[in-house]
Amino acid sequence: MPLSLKEQLKEKDNQIAMLMAISRISNTTTSLDNLLQELSELIAKELEADSVLIYLFDEAHHEVVLRGCHSPHPHAAQVGKIRLKLGEGITGWVAEKKKIVVLNENANEDPRFKFFNALKEDRYEAFISVPILLKNDVVGVINLHYKQPRKHSEAKVNLAQTIAHEIAGAIEHTRLFDQAQLRAKQINALAKVSKSISQGVYIREILQLIVTMTAELMGSKICSLMLLDEKTKELKIEATQSLSEEYRSKAAIRVTASVSGRAIQERQPIVISDVLGESQYAYPSIAKKEGLRSLLIVPMLTKEKAIGVLNCYTAKVHVFTEEEIQLVQAVANQAAVAIEHTRALEKAVEAQEALEVRKLVERAKGILMRRQGLSEEASFRIIQKQAMDRRKSMKEVAEAVILSEEIQKNK
Repeated sequence: MPLSLKEQLKEKDNQIAMLMAISRISNTTTSLDNLLQELSELIAKELEADSVLIYLFDEAHHEVVLRGCHSPHPHAAQVGKIRLKLGEGITGWVAEKKKIVVLNENANEDPRFKFFNALKEDRYEAFISVPILLKNDVVGVINLHYKQPRKHSEAKVNLAQTIAHEIAGAIEHTRLFDQAQLRAKQINALAKVSKSISQGVYIREILQLIVTMTAELMGSKICSLMLLDEKTKELKIEATQSLSEEYRSKAAIRVTASVSGRAIQERQPIVISDVLGESQYAYPSIAKKEGLRSLLIVPMLTKEKAIGVLNCYTAKVHVFTEEEIQLVQAVANQAAVAIEHTRALEKAVEAQEALEVRKLVERAKGILMRRQGLSEEASFRIIQKQAMDRRKSMKEVAEAVILSEEIQKNK
């Protein structure tokens, strides 16, 4: 039945009010997570939905991912976890076909339906699923859930479609803004690490710079850098900006029995949506005490060799975007280069020092051989014994022998 003139005017008023509200939110919110949260609350209020879930399209994996929600029960732990391939479930079908689905009752009996134990909405009766499209490209999907059966009016369905159309631009604008900021931060971060390498900064200072800088870039509660011990096959914290002594002094973890080790073995970033629910995570009690939730683990790679990992924790459940993961991976790889470069320099210095020590010992041996008529082997044993007895280095003992010889000559 066509809408009456009064209903049409009311529908137009609702559309205008919604467009103004969406515009206000878009202009005052720069964070994508905050934008989706505010939009889901607005949609739930205006369309009288018991729950609103917003999924975004992940082009890299051809999936829609739960990114925002407004529900009468906590959903934070499921944000970022629930993913659907295109065509999978009603949500995936809507994303693939770019068509709206309206169900007035028994929503879970639809043949396209896919049940998630974590979603209480799957037991709700009525359902509206609307594609979010921008220039006919799918941006995401809005799902509106209703606990009781209801006949969805044409005006409500039209308003839902108008909202989806309007927020597509807001979401894309915020995404582009986030990406631009991340790229600027990435350039700045890599420049800082490169400058540290060129200035010959000590390894400890480089590692501390990396964790402090990465924590600032990602807004991380804790960022830590763990290096791999090739002999023991363990990862140990070498730097962190955390002030927690309990976290800083965590014991080394085996590569074969940890989520950080998986990043080393697979040479790929690992994302843990919630460490408190991850069975392989080794320190749930510390994570709970420190208020840690999501975790991004990135391997530090140099010439396909993994030398450690960079860990980024957030205080709230967070969906790490591809851009964020790429940013941390770029910093981690640059850090790996810095570490290998510094290690090479340290080895060169150690080799040079070893050569200098050898020259001093040879000179001291010659003095003892000449003074006391000793063999080369006996002279070496005397220097070695003196070093052990006096708890000095062989270099110091050799220098003492040489100094004594020079004093004798000058008398």
